[in-house]
Amino acid sequence: MKRALITGITGQDGSYLAELLLSKGYEVHGLTRSSSPLNSTAPISNKCDTETNNKAILHYVDLADAFNLTELLENIRPDEIYNLAAQSHVRVSFDAPEYTADVTGIGTLRILEAVRKAGLLHHARFYQASSSEMYGKVQESPQSEATPFHPRSPYACAKIFAYYSTLNYRESHKLHASNGILFNHESPRRGETFVTRKITRAATRIKLGLQDKLVLGNLDAKRDWGYAPDYVEAMWLMLQQDNPDDYVIATGKTHSIREFCQEAFGLLDLDWEKYVDYDPQLRRLTEVDLIQGDSSKAKRVLGWEPRTSFKNLVHLMIKSDLALAKTELANQENDSVLTKQ
Repeated sequence: MKRALITGITGQDGSYLAELLLSKGYEVHGLTRSSSPLNSTAPISNKCDTETNNKAILHYVDLADAFNLTELLENIRPDEIYNLAAQSHVRVSFDAPEYTADVTGIGTLRILEAVRKAGLLHHARFYQASSSEMYGKVQESPQSEATPFHPRSPYACAKIFAYYSTLNYRESHKLHASNGILFNHESPRRGETFVTRKITRAATRIKLGLQDKLVLGNLDAKRDWGYAPDYVEAMWLMLQQDNPDDYVIATGKTHSIREFCQEAFGLLDLDWEKYVDYDPQLRRLTEVDLIQGDSSKAKRVLGWEPRTSFKNLVHLMIKSDLALAKTELANQENDSVLTKQ
């Protein structure tokens, strides 16, 4: 049985990756900053728990705690390490640049050093979650593994530090370490502060009369949006290769935030323009207007291709958030009845 460690296991990507690895028979360990006690076990999701009858083993260890990271790796001795933990909200990184640099950038270096100190350089394989945000002010389109980086946020700067730290340990210490340069990938588990989930959450609440308006920033920004479960499979494939390398993971197709609104509200028979307002204060300090990935290397080497279209992605998110909104409405109606009694 292979043993894997996932940092950021309770996030969108971490939860999907845990389910994938459990389905493949892995023993899965995860780092969490929740109040879960050390070495407790918990299902990553109901779907995962009922279908596999397995649970991931959760460990309360902070990425700032180098000593306990090393001790944990010495005890677990994982075959595969997936570093998905980060302060991953780009807009927040402008407000908390030092924190973002410490968690997203230096946190990666701490894990890599822990791998070395635990004596796992020739045992473990390491995956680093890199980001399309590193391209920033793009030098060419579409962006490939050879495209120069031009970061436009503290988050992107931190991710570039983590990227090159991973590359350094691969070249200097011969660690099997790969960077996955993942373009935007979404799902019903996406955090509600991210624009795609803000849109689907608001659209479904507006449909049921729970909300009146949605306020957004740059509606013209274009992104290459894929489906998170498709993308975590690419992570796993990278660590199954004989040689480590870096890969762009993307659909190769772009859509604007305006188009996302149109698709999401349209699925609910709503005219998005009646409900979406623009606020320039919500724009980033330095905008990334267009990112589009070239994943031909991943297709050639890994045999990976995205399976979920843009329309299907939006449909999945709307379906999930509509169910959530219906539950919210039912709870409000029940509370109203109880108050009247």
